[in-house]
Amino acid sequence: MKYYSFLLFIQIVIAIIVYVSFSSMPEEEINIEQNEAVTTQVYWSYEDDTGPSEWVTIDPAFSACGNGSEQSPINITDEIIAPENKNVKIEMKYEPTKFSLENNGFTIQINDSSGENKLLIDDEEYTLEQIHFHNPSEHQINEEVFNMEGHFFHKNKDGKIAVVGVFIKEGKVNTELANLWSELPEEKTSKAIEIEQNVNLLKFLPDVNNIYFYTGSLTTPPCTEGITWILLEEPVEMSSQQIEVFAEIYPQNNRPVQDLNGRSIYMINLK
Repeated sequence: MKYYSFLLFIQIVIAIIVYVSFSSMPEEEINIEQNEAVTTQVYWSYEDDTGPSEWVTIDPAFSACGNGSEQSPINITDEIIAPENKNVKIEMKYEPTKFSLENNGFTIQINDSSGENKLLIDDEEYTLEQIHFHNPSEHQINEEVFNMEGHFFHKNKDGKIAVVGVFIKEGKVNTELANLWSELPEEKTSKAIEIEQNVNLLKFLPDVNNIYFYTGSLTTPPCTEGITWILLEEPVEMSSQQIEVFAEIYPQNNRPVQDLNGRSIYMINLK
């Protein structure tokens, strides 16, 4: 009996020592340990065990990445474009705007907090929230892969998302994005970098004649479906140096093309 009482006494003493040691630890040190525990979680990426083929296994919230039926991006071929016309009115109302830049660990993102840049789909208003880029392009046209692809991410008052996709090919210097491009953060940023000079997105975009229109998903986790996709047929140009600047930061950050699964793809002439 004395032996078991002694063991109990020893256990109580050890518990008190551990409690006192932890209680005396500086709050900052405790927070650091807690933060480190958070940052050791498995995150998605574009390669190896956390790459696109494994997204569905990383988090239950990413289920659509492997089980969805309307996933993006896709390869658009002449054969799959619907023969019938789709009567959709689309208008981009963009104003010269001051943006901010961030490197979020997956891409370079241009943030728009102005609320002034709008996409109208059948007069329904979607507000531009951000623009980000992929290298190389995610969507393909007749299996053609472009140097890069820009995604203009919009949301309406009900939370519905519409993305305008812009193909980027090597060519002349894109002067409208030159100032932004000179500020691209090479490392992940803790806060956005404010850009003082206005950027006119309409000058960045090509002369829009034809668009591809279809329903798909986000191309990154959680791969949410029900996204309206508007892909501009005509690419914009950026110089080889501008493309290389992005590639040095993100050598490859594109998701492979996904199955069409019987979806309708429309080509719409806006003129």
